[in-house]
Amino acid sequence: LQAYERRFPTCPLIPMFVASDTVNEYKSEDEAIHVIERRCKLDIDAPRLLKKIAGVDYVYFVQKNSLNRRERTLHIEAYNETFSNRVIINEHCCYTVHPDNEDMTCFEQSASLDIKSFFGFESTVEKIAMKQYTSNIKKGKEIIEYYLKQLEEEGITFVPRWTPPVACKLESSTSHTRRPVSPAINIPDLSTKEGLNNKEILNTSGSPSEPTAGTPDDKLDADYIKRYLGDLTPMQESCLIRLRQWLQETHKGKIPKDEHILRFLRARDFNIDKAREILCQSLTWRKQHQVDYILDTWNPPQVLQDYYAGGWHHHDKDGRPLYVLRLGQMDTKGLVRALGEEALLRYVLSINEEGLRRCEENTKVFGRPISSWTCLVDLEGLNMRHLWRPGVKALLRIIEVVEANYPETLGRLLILRAPRVFPVLWTLVSPFIDDNTRKKFLIYAGNDYQGPGGLLDYIDKEIIPDFLGGECMCEVPEGGLVPKSLYRTAEELENEDIKLWTETIYQSASVFKGAPHEVLVQIVDASSVITWDFDVCKGDIVFNIFHSKRAPQPPKKDSLGAHSITSPGGNNVQLIDKVWQLGRDYSMVESPLICKEGESVQGSHVTRWPGFYILQWKFHSMPACATTNLPRVDDVLASLQVSSHKCKVMYYTEVIGSEDFRGSMTSLESSHSGFSQLSAATTSSSQSHSSSMISR
Repeated sequence: LQAYERRFPTCPLIPMFVASDTVNEYKSEDEAIHVIERRCKLDIDAPRLLKKIAGVDYVYFVQKNSLNRRERTLHIEAYNETFSNRVIINEHCCYTVHPDNEDMTCFEQSASLDIKSFFGFESTVEKIAMKQYTSNIKKGKEIIEYYLKQLEEEGITFVPRWTPPVACKLESSTSHTRRPVSPAINIPDLSTKEGLNNKEILNTSGSPSEPTAGTPDDKLDADYIKRYLGDLTPMQESCLIRLRQWLQETHKGKIPKDEHILRFLRARDFNIDKAREILCQSLTWRKQHQVDYILDTWNPPQVLQDYYAGGWHHHDKDGRPLYVLRLGQMDTKGLVRALGEEALLRYVLSINEEGLRRCEENTKVFGRPISSWTCLVDLEGLNMRHLWRPGVKALLRIIEVVEANYPETLGRLLILRAPRVFPVLWTLVSPFIDDNTRKKFLIYAGNDYQGPGGLLDYIDKEIIPDFLGGECMCEVPEGGLVPKSLYRTAEELENEDIKLWTETIYQSASVFKGAPHEVLVQIVDASSVITWDFDVCKGDIVFNIFHSKRAPQPPKKDSLGAHSITSPGGNNVQLIDKVWQLGRDYSMVESPLICKEGESVQGSHVTRWPGFYILQWKFHSMPACATTNLPRVDDVLASLQVSSHKCKVMYYTEVIGSEDFRGSMTSLESSHSGFSQLSAATTSSSQSHSSSMISR
């Protein structure tokens, strides 16, 4: 113990251990019990990009040491304080006297790692955690020996045992047949619960009790609702809980925050089935186009920064972030000719992602739920040039994408100085705008916005932009005509548009009845790990993994010819030859996994042999009723939903060396995920089968 205590407040032998502060300390009167709680600051060895996305340079852990000198035991508990709603780490160490030799010390250690969500970097975080944990275990003995040697150099080679004060001795002499028992210190014995799943460990770990936005309680906490969600009726609260629980079952541990789920529920008047459908489609869309990382990985072209007349400007009277768009001063035709439709769309998506961030920040600042923003659109200067057909087409496309993926984010739209040409534009775009959204539009012609019921009712006088007669300098670009020298040819724009939306690690594939899609993975070193992550975008499929010592023939390039079907949204490749026989030419290494439409599946397989592994997505035919040759009504209805017997999957596969996964368990589990930065903490459990796992 004397050697161990010298690690604090910091230890030069542990470079990542930057500092520590004592948070709480307790000593019993007889000094037999000493409990000390510290807050430790760690500099984790993590990629710079991950730290930037997470927004932290250091992480904090809470460590609690409970020394019982009477029973000669030391219990050490540690758990993470940083990102406790996304990642749960619990560690328990115990020093005890050997039962047969009092001069020897026994040491036991157990730990649990439960990654709920981490901006899509779950596997990276796990590798870092396992690496750090393994390194600390290896170095633990070296550190304790270093400080023991330091004590010896100072002449300290013996520390007398604790003895009770005289009063305690007299008191104990009357009850010498009983062994003294120390007061309860609330130390969970995790080491004896190896069979517990993550949920059970979480409930016994004594982790921080602050409310998180993903706890599947029967009823949400009233203070939490008031602080982060606003007023909800019992019916609305029930809908939120039911939809969240469904997401937890199909998108294990990676689901949007309650605020975002509520947006989709409100957009469909709390119809759970309709809200679930559009939410799942949005999660798949975000994942495919990596929208979660757009603010950190995409830099807008200089043309947009110079000529796109829009930007964020303080907030309105309700605390909503305020976005100002000087549409009348913007050369929409020039921007489309210089950049193309897709670049404009991506820029608008980045604006919406920034809006989500600002809503979260304002919720914290104002102490009340803020889930939408206000948009102020100035139409002075709007003319027939803005009605250029490709420009209107781009605008309609942007409205369509935003309506589908950012519902209920627009709190109010103030349209100022609408000219005579505005009704023409409104007639073109209004059919594409949701009825609930249209109700939030306030339109002012000329200078009407300066009168009663105008701008001052919604925005404080101090922040009205200068170009609207206010006193606040607005840093939104003034727009202007885009120089024709920056225009690009239609071919250049088409190639650029394709490039923008193909910058994704995911691939799409079509699956037909009788024509599965197959991916070949060649393994050189046994015990490698094949990982996969796929979404079932349409239809139901069966996922299989096969192994063969023979190399399949080159993939058929005209696999779809027999079906007379083209698939612009995805390819179809078949590798297993029709003459191959299962059990002779190839073998199945995983049990088939049936995946329903809308599900997202992650998993891994530890390879036993080198050779060729084939990942297969196969059309799932609905089975007929067992007691009759006639299909069931439910089967007929389900089959009607899959047109032309066609399914679609979006997938990503990767092979990782076994050394990167050694000692890891949770990475070898399959689960359903949404892979969204809009994630919040959820509780999930998993069951281990063998070295390879597929779980629902």
